[in-house]
Amino acid sequence: MPRFKLAACLSLFIVCLLVPASAQAVPRGFFGIAPQTPLRDKDFARMAAGGVETIRVPVSWAATQRSPRSDYDWGGLDAAMTDAAQRGIGILPVLGTSPSWATGNWRRMPVDGGRARRGWAEFVRAAVGRYGPGGEFWAEHGPGTEEPLPPMPIRAWQIWNEENFFYFVKPVSPGRFARLLAITRPAIRRADPRAEIVLGGLFGAPKQGMPRALDAVDFLDQLYRERGVKANFDAVALHPYAADVAELRRQVEAVRATMARHGDRRSALYITEMGWGSAYNPRTVAFEVGLRGQARELRAAYRYLIANRGRLRLRQVDWFTWKDVPGACSFCDSSGLFRAGAKFRPKPAWRAFLSFAR
Repeated sequence: MPRFKLAACLSLFIVCLLVPASAQAVPRGFFGIAPQTPLRDKDFARMAAGGVETIRVPVSWAATQRSPRSDYDWGGLDAAMTDAAQRGIGILPVLGTSPSWATGNWRRMPVDGGRARRGWAEFVRAAVGRYGPGGEFWAEHGPGTEEPLPPMPIRAWQIWNEENFFYFVKPVSPGRFARLLAITRPAIRRADPRAEIVLGGLFGAPKQGMPRALDAVDFLDQLYRERGVKANFDAVALHPYAADVAELRRQVEAVRATMARHGDRRSALYITEMGWGSAYNPRTVAFEVGLRGQARELRAAYRYLIANRGRLRLRQVDWFTWKDVPGACSFCDSSGLFRAGAKFRPKPAWRAFLSFAR
């Protein structure tokens, strides 16, 4: 064997020994970010260099189609798709938020009237037709065009967000959500028969009580009892916000057990939001744990999730969030991996994230 080939083989062997088996096992797209602010080119570059493989992006029906006769405005999503594809980063879109002309309230799911149901189905079908395999967006950026991009069609679509929590849906109802899935599945499958349909990320333990909220396990249990619902989705998603990793693990295991109890062992599980704040305010917000605590919980969470990825059939984990946003939700102002502002000021949690993703 030539000397340079032998050296290369030895180097590869040493690298394989140094990389933990759990890190080798994670699938492409596993390490994701759920940002809460618009991203610039510098953000995408920093993400790519840090090992971020997926970005979770809200796709608002209300913002995309402002009137029943208006064309769809894909400008914002086009820009995100372009920047992400240039860096080799995938997009997980979250379809949701009804326009007022369809339901009267953005939180209300479009399942009641014929116009709302048809409008939602057409919006979903248009999104998949544009960004899915062979979609219009990729034709516009194919070889020989002014701005060619490597094809990275969207293959997984998340439906709504925290449908068990009053802030994002009114009213909270597993039955109404089952009806939304029944409208959504044929719209997606018509444009992409092999697309993966992911439930909206369930807030693990909102502790609000009905009618304002249901814990993820209770909502999921009731959803499975809706006739024919399982044919309309392929994966479950969870937002296991918790005081510590022990509580996060309890939530994840409980959801996986609920899936198994309903004969759904084979479906994938997504964690589409997970995070702790770097402020220290545990009496008001249990998951604000200080700068060191944020890094500590991040490390412990990824160790648990990666080590158990196969058993949990875990497809993707998205950290919430990229940068702090002052004045946002009760912990959004400190849950970022970077401090607020145009400059990149990393926290200890970013270095902890790099130890897994990069």
